[in-house]
Amino acid sequence: MSADRDTGVALEVRQLSVRYGDVAALSEVSVSVAPGEVLALLGPSGSGKSTLLAAVAGFLPPSAGEVWLRGERVASPGSVVPPERRDLGVVFQSYALWPHLSAVDTVAYPARRRRVGRAQARREALSILDRLHVGHLADRRPAELSGGEQQRVGLARALASQASLYLFDEPTAHLDTHVRGVFLEELLTRQLATGAGGLYATHDAEEALGLADRVALLDAGRVVQVGTPGQVYAEPVNRWAARLTGPMSAVTAKVLDATADGCTIDLAGNAVTVRCPGRSAPAAGTTEFLVRPGWARLGGDLTGRVRSVWFRGPHSDHLVETPVGDVLIREPGPPHESVGTAVAWSLERVWELGDEGSPVAQPSILAGPE
Repeated sequence: MSADRDTGVALEVRQLSVRYGDVAALSEVSVSVAPGEVLALLGPSGSGKSTLLAAVAGFLPPSAGEVWLRGERVASPGSVVPPERRDLGVVFQSYALWPHLSAVDTVAYPARRRRVGRAQARREALSILDRLHVGHLADRRPAELSGGEQQRVGLARALASQASLYLFDEPTAHLDTHVRGVFLEELLTRQLATGAGGLYATHDAEEALGLADRVALLDAGRVVQVGTPGQVYAEPVNRWAARLTGPMSAVTAKVLDATADGCTIDLAGNAVTVRCPGRSAPAAGTTEFLVRPGWARLGGDLTGRVRSVWFRGPHSDHLVETPVGDVLIREPGPPHESVGTAVAWSLERVWELGDEGSPVAQPSILAGPE
């Protein structure tokens, strides 16, 4: 056994690179998952999420770097442990159900591989299918199931494996809102009960922030930021990360003063004191600041005009045109103001945007949870 063995980590990916010919799908990616932890991989299509999962599962060999599971190296250039020996539960978008097996036999298969008796394996399988609300479909084969039903059978099979690490690739992509909620609830309940780790790929920021202990942002095969959901949402490393993790606006202001309690910024001639984590001193010239929808409020000393309004159900979004940029303001309940109305507003918090990453349109209304 290697001296690098660390059984306190469910997964460790070290400087992993994967290439498809001349194309780099992953470049020096390093992430880890502790037992009982869910790490969400959040990124757009083509960012490398599925490639990373496939490399961890053993379906793709690394061009460079290593993959370690429970302190044992399972992949490096020229040395790859096959997927069936990696003790993983895997749910990919394709479902990958066996066409000749019923739902209950599909879910019982992992237990049968562990040499559990047929009757006990079926009981365990039926229990998982019932919790996912598809127990009544136990005797049906994949061709007799809808896409959402097949997805839940695939999830049930993964959970039945009692693996130490679960891999999920966009598992809710084809589920309606209600079924998605059942899926995520069962996933977290089962994962917490077993202490297994989870690596969960998604392009949905709301899903990633809501279920994960930590979130890794991927772009073009590289890790841009890793942090808790609160960190990646409130303190993104750059504009690209800010846009990926939720709806945003950006305002341009000059910092007049900064202390441990907050800073005073000049918004078109108005001196406003706001919370500004990370800011310790005034900057030379103007600075661009991130404003999340919940960081601004209707009512206050600043002025603007409503350009657009969206009713979202539990809350409403008001796009307010101001001298320092368009600001998206979220208020609970139905719309408070109508389009074209002159309004007063206030600002409570900002976060200084970094210079790296792709520029974003202002504000990025549709780039995040609604």
